[in-house]
Amino acid sequence: MWLALAGAGAMISLTPGAGAINTMSNALTAGFRRSLWGILGQQLALVVHVVIVAAGVGILVASSPLAFHLIRYVGAAYLVYLGVRKLLAKVEKMDDDAAPAVALESGTSMFTRGLWVNLLNPKAIVFFLAFMPQFIRPAEPLLGQYIILTLTVVAIDVIVMWFVFAAGAKQLKHLTHSEHGQRTLNRTFGVLFILVAILLAVV
Repeated sequence: MWLALAGAGAMISLTPGAGAINTMSNALTAGFRRSLWGILGQQLALVVHVVIVAAGVGILVASSPLAFHLIRYVGAAYLVYLGVRKLLAKVEKMDDDAAPAVALESGTSMFTRGLWVNLLNPKAIVFFLAFMPQFIRPAEPLLGQYIILTLTVVAIDVIVMWFVFAAGAKQLKHLTHSEHGQRTLNRTFGVLFILVAILLAVV
């Protein structure tokens, strides 16, 4: 059962979404190592979602159109805000051959943004409502099972986000060496954030 959980968790994490886009953006602007701050924020949101579902509140959110749509539209609006910020972000003035400046965004800022990116996604709550019961044995003590499930999902998501999406962003790092490249990346990630927001709002 745990192997099935690990496999399902890996497939879920590998599915591109707002968290993956946020992680790649952080890796490009703040570096591979510092992008971990945003990833940790996203993991705290996952833990909150699991707790909400385990406590039964998730059922109320999923069954209440008002609560579901409220969280959904707030989440979509936040992603649009991130997208617009990217589109309007200033580029570093430099020669084409110069090394890119190191971004000075604080770890706290990246952590907070990662937290809100994942937290304001009501579909995650609905997803966990459908996902978690398959790996829980009701006849066994529940606390230990939820702890193992949470640790597994979080550990896998950290590995995928850091070593797949953040590491993959290194392939685009050369674009940060020029003003044109930085502008292209900002526009690309800005549009991606907005597209994910539209999907969250209408699908």
